[in-house]
Amino acid sequence: MWESLGSILPIAVAVAFSSVPILATVLILLSPNRVRSGVAFLIGWVVGIAAVLTTFVLLAQALPVRRAVHPQVALAVALIVVGLGLIVLAVVSGRRGHGKGGMPRWLTAVGSIGPARAAGLALLLNIRPKAILLSAAAGLSLRGTGLNAADTALLVVIFTVIAASTVVGPIVFSLLSPDRAGVWLRATRSWIEKNNRTVTVLILFLIGVVVVGDGISRL
Repeated sequence: MWESLGSILPIAVAVAFSSVPILATVLILLSPNRVRSGVAFLIGWVVGIAAVLTTFVLLAQALPVRRAVHPQVALAVALIVVGLGLIVLAVVSGRRGHGKGGMPRWLTAVGSIGPARAAGLALLLNIRPKAILLSAAAGLSLRGTGLNAADTALLVVIFTVIAASTVVGPIVFSLLSPDRAGVWLRATRSWIEKNNRTVTVLILFLIGVVVVGDGISRL
């Protein structure tokens, strides 16, 4: 199980440092609806991460793991394809932004949404191309280590906790200490708006390389 944890840990960290859900969290927490919408967003985000990863773990079961001559070849190829997809997404993201910061226009309206829409938004953020590729990489990594159902479920929980930590942390902080959190949230918003493109490109590229390397090692 430790080998499996090591393989999904960097992917979970990549999900955790995804700028869009963090920025959405910050904007919600700076809004008048911060308590109800923040909690709803948190629930939707956690459920979404766990559901998408579980889906890919189950889908990965259809891949043949053992072959007479080339063990785990299908799994290896799938990992390489997913890793290359992450690298391509990093390149496209970098070229599209040409190194500029800023945030998607639709995010400017996030501060005015209610609890139901906040939960729905959190769920939808888990089916972005980046999130799908990262979950696919994690699901394939778990498939390739021959874990039993209990160990797999535990690792899904660990992955979800790590991946959701950067959303859970600010929400809990804001609920416990709203005045102190407000200063930090505004500073965080400013930093992400300036640097989110660069951070996204670097994370996608590095995780893509890791996943490709994992796939090659299984050939």
